[in-house]
Amino acid sequence: MAPVRTAAAASLLSVAIISYFLCKTTQNKYSQRKKLQKRRNGLVAAIGNTPLIRINSLSDATGYFGESRVLESWRGSVKDRVAVKIIEEALESGALAEGGVVTEGSAGSTAISLATVAPAYGCRCHVVIPDDAAMEKHKEGSSARRRALEASELLSTCRKENQINASDSSQINGHSISEEKQNMNFSSECKGGFFADQFENLANFRSHYEGTGPEIWEQTGGKLDAFIAAAGTGGTVAGVSQFLKDKNSNIKCFLIDPPGSGLYNKITSGVMYTREEAEGRRLKNPFDTITEGIGINRLTENFMMTKLDGAFRSTDIEAVEMSRYLLKNDGLFIGSSSAMNCVGAVRVAKALGSGHPIVTILCDSGMRHLSKFHNAEYLSEHELTPSATGLEFLGLS
Repeated sequence: MAPVRTAAAASLLSVAIISYFLCKTTQNKYSQRKKLQKRRNGLVAAIGNTPLIRINSLSDATGYFGESRVLESWRGSVKDRVAVKIIEEALESGALAEGGVVTEGSAGSTAISLATVAPAYGCRCHVVIPDDAAMEKHKEGSSARRRALEASELLSTCRKENQINASDSSQINGHSISEEKQNMNFSSECKGGFFADQFENLANFRSHYEGTGPEIWEQTGGKLDAFIAAAGTGGTVAGVSQFLKDKNSNIKCFLIDPPGSGLYNKITSGVMYTREEAEGRRLKNPFDTITEGIGINRLTENFMMTKLDGAFRSTDIEAVEMSRYLLKNDGLFIGSSSAMNCVGAVRVAKALGSGHPIVTILCDSGMRHLSKFHNAEYLSEHELTPSATGLEFLGLS
């Protein structure tokens, strides 16, 4: 009987150990959530819950009840929502620690959002943006995966340094620790690095499925017939389209695609290619467009979550004309991707006919596009000077 009692005791001990572990894990998660809740009371509390606005000029011109969603205005862009979700999920999972460095490669808006939000969670941010992005984004925002690894390597090195009991702890394996830290540009207080990976990180999708989509549904009372938006990472159009479809499968969801992007062809023909590739020309920049942050030639994890009924293609001049039209008629000073979304809204209105509530996203302000999209000299050099007096550039009088 002794072996049985021994086995039983061992089993009970194992259960006790497991229970203790689960209890500690639960306590840690609860503690982490409490910390995050406190953080949400500051800057983060101002992100989201943006009211719907009716774009009067487009509604009157097309005969549809056009509404736009999420013009974050002074708060920045719709990417603020994504930044919050990515950082909070990383902190909750332990992939990111308070004091760590969030890194990302971005055309601008996500970089700025991460740089804005990260300090609210006690973290630092390092971003890299393309050299052809608008100058304003360089000024506001400040390779990403490499920087995350460097931060984590520094943390590991510092831990090893602290564990060594030697007369000269500044030398480890024949090289200077202080010199290595200096080369990495991270302080000794760095708590590791985390690569945000906005294209493949599904926290992007979830931020819109759990936030933007429900807000649209609640503010419209579920009375909308269509939603349309452009895609870069694909998180916005994926999260919103899937949520709305889950609520009502009759709601039509569409993509609007800029020049140089292959998503339109993927949705309409099942093949990822662009007009430029089809014509046998290879561009230095495959996204040969004035718009920023939208258009892509590969399928991301986020975009693959979309539920779409179709797609439309737009042009740079249409986006430029739309931005000037909305500024003149509605007082909306928007960026290139927002203008493209509004072009898409008009395309959907023409396709569905009058009387259909349509929602799109005003995702960025014109303040981040002063040197290119809203620069008369730059537009003239690229033969994109606006000249329309109405919506004739979209076939409307």
